Amino acid sequence: MSRSSFGRIGGLDITAPLEVEEERRLHVTIEQGRRAGEEMDGGDVVDTLKRRTMLRQRQEGREAEAVLLKATLGLVRARVNERGYRFGNDELEAAGVEGLVNALKRFDPQKGTRFSTYANYWITKLVNQAIQQQVGLSDSEMRLILKVQRLGRANPSRHLTKREVAASLGISQVKAQEVLQLSLELQLRRYEITDLIDASHVRLHSDPTDAPSWVIEALHRICGDDFDAFWQSTFRTMSVDEIARAHGITRQGMSKRLERSRRAVRESPEAERLQRWFDQQ
Repeated sequence: MSRSSFGRIGGLDITAPLEVEEERRLHVTIEQGRRAGEEMDGGDVVDTLKRRTMLRQRQEGREAEAVLLKATLGLVRARVNERGYRFGNDELEAAGVEGLVNALKRFDPQKGTRFSTYANYWITKLVNQAIQQQVGLSDSEMRLILKVQRLGRANPSRHLTKREVAASLGISQVKAQEVLQLSLELQLRRYEITDLIDASHVRLHSDPTDAPSWVIEALHRICGDDFDAFWQSTFRTMSVDEIARAHGITRQGMSKRLERSRRAVRESPEAERLQRWFDQQ
């Protein structure tokens, strides 16, 4: 039975997730195919009819594995996107697929866990390792960054301050500032710098109260109700998708609102002064 594709990773179609019973039926076929393959590799099968049956079982098992992999590939996309990277990062996709294949080799359906749940662990682990290697982070730094990201996802409409991060993670405010900076650097690798005001050298200002009052007053006046979204987008404390979810609108709708704010800032009487402030960050 053909299944609709939701994109591709590494030459494989991403198909819709399976129901529990569908997974279980596939695992039965996979196990039969593996047993048949092992017996054939042992060289003990001499009966032609039995060999033909086992060849069919092995092939059906491989096909079932392919169906299961394709139906779980969506988790690779989800984990890459969750980390803030645009889908299409070949290294991270490859790492996620490797994790998925590892899961398929190690999975034991007799333990009662769904394959997708088990695979998610391996996909997440290898995607995180790939990010860590790309950026050159230590294990402890990566663990702290992941905790900060979880805090951010739990409170998508709020700016995390170093005081909150320090209290939540049980670290000093100095260390919290360092981790927030590392997290921001990761975000700057993920997203293109916007053209609102050149923010190429913007440092961390996750809390608007850290900025001069005239900056906040000017941006509040220019952006109005979209000030928070503008600030989050400018300083990369949240992705556009996260900002859109926090405001209950589509990504496209939020992108339009952000572009209006950027245009308003560029065309405002305070544009030159604001530009200088951004350049100093």
